[in-house]
Order: sequence, then C-alpha cells, then structure tokens
Amino acid sequence: MENLSETKFAYLLMAPALLLLAVIAVWPLLSTFRMSLFADNAGGAEQLGSFVGIENYVALMTGQRTAILPSPFLPEALTIDAFFGSALTVTLIITGVSVFFETIIGFGQALVLDQDFRGRRWVRVAIIIPWAVPIVIQGMIFYLLFQPGIGFLVGTSENPAFLNGLGMSFTPLVNSIDSTIIVIIGDIWKTSAFMALLILAGLQSIDRGLYDVARVAGASKWQQFKIITFPLILPTVLVAMLFRTIQAMRVYGMIETVSSCTTVPSLSCLVVTSFNNRLIGTSATVAFVTAGIIAVVVSVYIVKFADAEGGF
Repeated sequence: MENLSETKFAYLLMAPALLLLAVIAVWPLLSTFRMSLFADNAGGAEQLGSFVGIENYVALMTGQRTAILPSPFLPEALTIDAFFGSALTVTLIITGVSVFFETIIGFGQALVLDQDFRGRRWVRVAIIIPWAVPIVIQGMIFYLLFQPGIGFLVGTSENPAFLNGLGMSFTPLVNSIDSTIIVIIGDIWKTSAFMALLILAGLQSIDRGLYDVARVAGASKWQQFKIITFPLILPTVLVAMLFRTIQAMRVYGMIETVSSCTTVPSLSCLVVTSFNNRLIGTSATVAFVTAGIIAVVVSVYIVKFADAEGGF
C-alpha cells in the first residue's frame, strides 16, 4: 500500500463501502429492472411470466394497466379530478408542496432555535416531538381529526365547521382532493422538525466572527442574512431538501393510515398494491420508473449543490 498513489489509496479505503452499496442498492435495482421485463403470471402466482421486453413500460405509460391498478399512472384528462386521480401527479403534488412548506417552516424554526434565549432546550424538544411520533399514530391522529362525527375539524350539513366554509367536503377522507390536502398537512406537521434540525446544524457551523465584522461595518440584520447566513447555509438547505424529497416521493404510510391508496394514489401505492396482487412484472415496472424519477430529481439537486458550492 505504500506504493499506491493517493487516488488509488482513497479508492481502496472506499472499496468496502462501495461493495456494500452495490449489494444493498445496485443489485436489487438491477434485479427489479430484470423482473420488469417479464409479464405478470396469468395464474396469479408469484413466479414471473414470459419475457415481454419493454411492453410493461409501454402499457403503463399508455394506460393499459389502469384496469388492474388502483389508479392510473398518468392523468387520463387535463382536469383537476384527473390530476388528483393519477399516481404520478399526486406524488409530485405531495412532494412539491410539502417540501416547499417544510423548508420554509423548518428554516424559520432553525433561525429561532439558533438564538440564545431562556427555555431554548425545551422549545427544541417541543419541535422534535412531531417528528418522533410514529407515522401510524400520526396518521390515526389526522384520521380522527377529519373523521365525520368524531373530529372537530369537520362538521355536518346542519352544523358545518370552519373548514367546510373554506370548501372542504363533509366527508373529506373519501374525497381525493381533500384527502391529499390532509396528507400534505400531516406530512408538513411531522417533518418540518427534521428540516429544522438539519438547517440548525448548518447555522451553528457558521463562524460567529463574520457577524461581528458585519456589525462593525454597519450591516443590517437583513444584509447579514443575505450576505452571510443564506449563502453559507444554502448547501445545507439543499441537502435537507434532497433527503425530504426522496422521502416524500415514497409516501405510503400516511396515505394508507389517513385515507386509502384508492382515494389518494401514489407511486408507492401502485407498487405495493400490484405486488400484493401478485402482479410482479407490473409492480417491478412501476418501482423501476419510480426509481428513475427519483434519480432525475437527485441529479437536479446535485447540480444545484455543485453550483452552491462553486463546483466539486
């Protein structure tokens, strides 16, 4: 090893991690792609059917699999109901809206927690509590909150609640649009703390001497944030958004607990439902397409991160 260059020595040190990554990530992905090239077994057994190449992908994109899936993969029309009935668009809506608001709320919480004030430790604990709640319990909380006759957030036709006046139906858990909104609210409530903790770690890594210099130079609070805080915290924010985006695109537990995969379709719902129905080829196809979409999103974040860091 003494004769190895620094580059070769670095690769040697990373070899165990790369091998582990190949075993637990790359190989299952390749295996999933292989299964997606086979038809579903006509008998409903777990074995694969005949080799069909990319026919499963064509059938998924053209809507030929809609009859055996709980919801269409793509919208069947350019209407609001069609968009909220499509697994792909619902997943993108949940991901985009939840990550956007989680980032804003988490950033605000992190800025507050970065200040020195009495009771800061207890405030941090209070913010972390929603994130620590198991997703099944969290789902049941929101299920009961919006359950007609039980939850105080939903009224009746004789005694409507405040949310009904804003347009929410009296049975929101069986309405696709209302249920999607509830899932998004639940996701924001739970994971804003996750964003806050990651961003707070980035804020506390900033050299406080920079703010002292800025104050001496006469910079206002907004100028300090614009020139010092935001540029230095941006890479951390992008990493936090990357983690949350990957998690949000795999949303399943919150949907299944609050409503159902039929009411609020998602890509993970399609994978789980088709697999439970022993449609192995279709399930593998949706899973691989989902992985491809996530890979594209991750690539966008990596490019943005490289720009924020000034290049790798």
